[in-house]
Amino acid sequence: MSTALVTGGSAGLGRALTTALAGRGWQVVVDGRDAARLHEAAQEMGAHVRPVAGDVRDPRHRDRLVREVDDLGGRLDLLVNNASTLGPTPLRPLATLAAEELDDIWLTNVAAPLALTRALLPALRATGGIVINVSSDAAVEHYETWGGYAASKAALDHLTVTLGVENPWLGAYAVDPGDMRTAMQQAAFPGEDIADRPLPQTVVPQLLELLRRRPPSGRYRASELTADRQGRTA
Repeated sequence: MSTALVTGGSAGLGRALTTALAGRGWQVVVDGRDAARLHEAAQEMGAHVRPVAGDVRDPRHRDRLVREVDDLGGRLDLLVNNASTLGPTPLRPLATLAAEELDDIWLTNVAAPLALTRALLPALRATGGIVINVSSDAAVEHYETWGGYAASKAALDHLTVTLGVENPWLGAYAVDPGDMRTAMQQAAFPGEDIADRPLPQTVVPQLLELLRRRPPSGRYRASELTADRQGRTA
């Protein structure tokens, strides 16, 4: 049985992907900071899902996630670093962000994913596994008030691709899922109607296509990862 670890899995894209993987028979360790919401989501996602409440910035929580993988036999086929933060909202100009606010963005979006990946590299090596780091178009574009978040995602992209170069056996992907109808998107645009954004579930087939296709390590837009009815990738 294939095994995945998905951070930030109680809502949004993390929840949608976890649900899809569990429905395909994967064992999935999933985390989130809100314990009640995480456990409620896990009950809906099925028996193959193991919820572990905690903050991915906390080294003790990351150690627990590694132990959960060990408890499942030490096998890990897929790590999805999805947990993320925009930083303080409403978003504001980069020059107004305090050092501690930038530190929090960096710890959540860059340092924690790297630390968790590093801790799980031995398990991933055993399976020739895959790491997906959820990125953003803000990593390559320049939007007013998005500076802290954008810089962290650009750094995450760079770390992802470097991990792939340093570990040729690893499928290392920074994936920009595009705009989605999520709580994070709503927080970025307070008071706006975001009903025109696609639901996170619509991105899941593209991520599953990435797993199936396993292209060279690198940065991808989810919209690039489509397949026709015969399963050929466009």
